[in-house]
Order: sequence, then structure tokens, then C-alpha cells
Amino acid sequence: MAIEYEQPIFVISVAAELADMHPQTLRQYDRLGIVSPSRAPGKSRRYSQRDISMLREVQRLSQEGVSLEGIKRILQLENQVAALQRRVTELTEELDRRPRALDSRIFAAGAAGDVVSLARGKRPRARSQALVVWRPRGIED
Repeated sequence: MAIEYEQPIFVISVAAELADMHPQTLRQYDRLGIVSPSRAPGKSRRYSQRDISMLREVQRLSQEGVSLEGIKRILQLENQVAALQRRVTELTEELDRRPRALDSRIFAAGAAGDVVSLARGKRPRARSQALVVWRPRGIED
């Protein structure tokens, strides 16, 4: 039986042993918001395998001389990057699902900064009417 990576099942003593740390260290990391485990109904901490991995990463960074504030910031940035990567994947999949008819549209930025849709093969009439012309990838006149 495999343990689900995100499932909070380990009590603090087991998590501390798995991460090779003292339970008080885990409590301190929780207070500082570095690694915040889930809470069971009785308010006791429950750690997941993901939390254990994060504790090991915190330990590694600490041994390399990174301060706790630095570690906290590193973890925040890593979480932000992961969230952005998930969003890029979602948007890419959404674009892949859209009909290809949209790919034939050409857009121009008007003099007032507005976006103007142009028919395929057409150019803005006056030089002042459009400053930039944008085409989706792979579209040529």
C-alpha cells in the first residue's frame, strides 16, 4: 500500500524521526510558517510526505548557511514558481483546445492604444492608425 504524498498522516514524533530532527524544531518551523502541517481535530499536527520532504530541504539549506528567513523566502518563491508553471500549462492546454479559426486573426495597436482586429491580408490604412501588428504564431500574410 502506497502512502499518498499529500496525505497528512504522520504525528510530530514520527515526522521528526523521518526528517532526522527534534520535534521542537518542527514546532519552531510551524510557528515561523516555514513548514506548516495540517491539524487533526484535536489540534495536533499531522505531517504529509510532502511536509517531510520540505523539512529535509529546510535542513539542507540550513546546513549550507541559509538563515531561516532566507529559507522561508526560498520556499515561498519555489511555491510561486510551481503555481505559475501550473498556470502556464493550463493556459497552453486551453489554447490547444481552441479552434484554429482564431489563429487567422491579426491584431493592431491603434494610436490611442486600443486593440484593433484586422482581416487577414489587410494592413492599417494610415501610418498613425497602428503602431504594432501582432499575429499568433505560424501566421504569415
